[in-house]
Amino acid sequence: MTPPRIRPPFVADERTQLVGWLDMQRAIVHYKCEGLAEADAHRSVLPASPLMTVAGIVSHLRWTENTWFEVLFLGRPADGPQFAESPEDADMRAEGVPLARLLQDYERQCAVSNEIIAAHSLDEAGRHPHPDYESSAASLRWMLIHMVEETARHAGHLDTLRELLDGEKGYY
Repeated sequence: MTPPRIRPPFVADERTQLVGWLDMQRAIVHYKCEGLAEADAHRSVLPASPLMTVAGIVSHLRWTENTWFEVLFLGRPADGPQFAESPEDADMRAEGVPLARLLQDYERQCAVSNEIIAAHSLDEAGRHPHPDYESSAASLRWMLIHMVEETARHAGHLDTLRELLDGEKGYY
């Protein structure tokens, strides 16, 4: 079942608004996948970006949630495909994995992320710096803002892919 697409309230505390916008973007990811044929979920339509499939994006988003909230913030082991040295972009390789399973895994990962977010101060710094960024670890607030941006950007990719795949379009 697709999560509801609810905008956060106009007047609310910072945490409510940040998590609200992130949850809305996560729900749009699910919405963009509704009714998509399994073959289309794995079909590449961008010649220069063969891993940029609906399934690949959903897989990537799941592992991105894991990276930021579990690994970099809490310090849990870095053992997902996003940390593999090869193949490149292993977190986007979803061949043979049904879209429904990818969406379930993503939803479960988002629930874990939300539990972590709820249990910590927005000012708290993560335990590990991201290897591609500064030497200091980001605050939970920074991670939340980043995940709103990352998820919204990929929701836009999904919007474009969906229209190219089967003509379905719509914001939310």
